[in-house]
Amino acid sequence: MSYLEYTVKSTPTGIRKIIFLNWPLILLLSSVACVGFLMLYSVAGGSFTPWAEPQMKRFAVGLVLMVAVGMVPIWFWRSMAGFGYGLTIILLIGVDLFGAEGKGAQRWIDLGFMRLQPSELMKITLVMFLASYYDWLPSKKRSRPLWVLIPIVVILFPTALVLKQPDLGTSLLLVMAGGGLMFLAGVHWAYFAAVIASGLGLIVAVFQSRETAWQMLNNYQYRRIDTFLDPSADPLGAGYHITQSKIALGSGGWTGRGFMQGPQSRLNFLPEKHTDFIFTTLAEEFGFIGGISLLTIYLLVVFFCVTSALVNRDRFSSLLILGIALNFFLFFSVNMAMVMGLIPVVGVPLPLVSYGGSAMLVLMIAFGLVQSAHVHRPR
Repeated sequence: MSYLEYTVKSTPTGIRKIIFLNWPLILLLSSVACVGFLMLYSVAGGSFTPWAEPQMKRFAVGLVLMVAVGMVPIWFWRSMAGFGYGLTIILLIGVDLFGAEGKGAQRWIDLGFMRLQPSELMKITLVMFLASYYDWLPSKKRSRPLWVLIPIVVILFPTALVLKQPDLGTSLLLVMAGGGLMFLAGVHWAYFAAVIASGLGLIVAVFQSRETAWQMLNNYQYRRIDTFLDPSADPLGAGYHITQSKIALGSGGWTGRGFMQGPQSRLNFLPEKHTDFIFTTLAEEFGFIGGISLLTIYLLVVFFCVTSALVNRDRFSSLLILGIALNFFLFFSVNMAMVMGLIPVVGVPLPLVSYGGSAMLVLMIAFGLVQSAHVHRPR
């Protein structure tokens, strides 16, 4: 036994857990958050208020929460999966009954000291529940119709509640993350081929239902689709956001205009520059190099999560980590594709960079679950 092994095995359990944390992952998440602080400072015109300072405080709280969640044995979180999912369903129903409104949507519960967005919490509790379900389900039953129907209902019920708020972006993320986890759990590919075919039919139905009694989307959501297909048709109206976003992205070039020197941001042409469209501010000020650097850090976070999942011999832990990594990947890829005009604008924030409370804290708790699975893995 080497001196290091002897030292690790002889230290108290709590200290050993600290040692076994996935420190590269913590460093990468902190790096992403620092990029967010820098950009929020920039879009505020060189001031820590009103966005950068609260974001720093939230990240500090989130970091503590991540470590605290990571210290709890993974078996506890497995036992809490069903309770967490059920509680989040109740919160989503509560949003529908007495939720707080903002910008035409009813998505929050006002707790006084903060506004909680249960749909953000559902992204994590859904993954926990599905991971525990497939950990319990014998492998020979994974692709049988009855046992496939159960997780489909588990995914679609909260999706319907979120879509009613309305929040199309989060609804799509729930479906993609849930479906992705089913695939990773080993459900037969034929089910996914059927879903893709049905999805194409649904897209046709969405367009056919426009301006009919059975219209499937809200009018503003159809306008977003129109804007995506032809943003130049209404450059000062519905197409304004994406047009200004593309101008900012293009003006950054390879190296950018310089820190706090982006004209689109400085002159307030860029909408929602501190939330959904913050990536365009980064690309405008730091160019392609800045944008690809942030994307590289994001991909490294996913890489370390996947690596941790592959070496973990506990099925629940492995599926949980993969589900959270998939959620994180969908977060930043959808946001980046959205601001570049590759997909319609769906209102998905850039993780750990966009200003926001619920999204950041829930994401840090999610990575706390990753830490718990990593620290308490079978050795």
